[in-house]
Amino acid sequence: MRELRWDGYFNVRDLGGLATPLSASGSTLFGRVARGPRRELLTEDGWHDAGRWGLAAIVDLRCAHEIGPRDGDPDVRFEAIAPVPVVNTPTEDQDDPEFRRVCFPILDSPEYWRHNWRILPQLVLDALSAIAAAPHGVLVHCSAGRDRTGMISALLLSNAGVSPEDVAADYAESVRAMAGAQTHSPTKDRQAVWGPEEIERWIAKTVPFVTDVARDPGAAFAAIGATTDLQNKLRALLTQ
Repeated sequence: MRELRWDGYFNVRDLGGLATPLSASGSTLFGRVARGPRRELLTEDGWHDAGRWGLAAIVDLRCAHEIGPRDGDPDVRFEAIAPVPVVNTPTEDQDDPEFRRVCFPILDSPEYWRHNWRILPQLVLDALSAIAAAPHGVLVHCSAGRDRTGMISALLLSNAGVSPEDVAADYAESVRAMAGAQTHSPTKDRQAVWGPEEIERWIAKTVPFVTDVARDPGAAFAAIGATTDLQNKLRALLTQ
């Protein structure tokens, strides 16, 4: 199943199980990459659940000031999480003037994705490179697991041959999962108070941005300066 049940954690999915002609099985492979929100939401039982899935590494897309426990997070013994290595590769530089001017008004929309890798290509490249270098069983997450994680997941899935429609549906799943959810993040999320009607209107408005990216992942990889070798490694991660 794509939906993963890790205690205390929501909006967590395996990127396996989506149709692609590039895999001998006809779908992306399970147990390779999972996407989710901030890991501090995991309870101790949740960490054990993740371990049973095969969690071997974490790639954290957040900025440094977002990392760490917050009021409302569960108490977890250090010993429960110490064996899992974490690589922090933020996809945003919130001090960059152009990024602030262009992207801050649209940070909860996939409309900002193309601007992100146009303005800060090296950061997006570093995140994808960290995923390619990680062992199988890597959790990729940001704060809500919807926007930055959505951007990286869209690139991974479309590069693996998943249809634009299925990539967009995966994004929409995260939008719905996060509606009304509190992540205890230091960043305010307006979608946390939205109801079903607002969410469906939002999905209808934003899905075209996702499908547009997913139709031509090569353009994004070219924009960030990714090598063919990196693209092949990331494709193999989900298909071979």
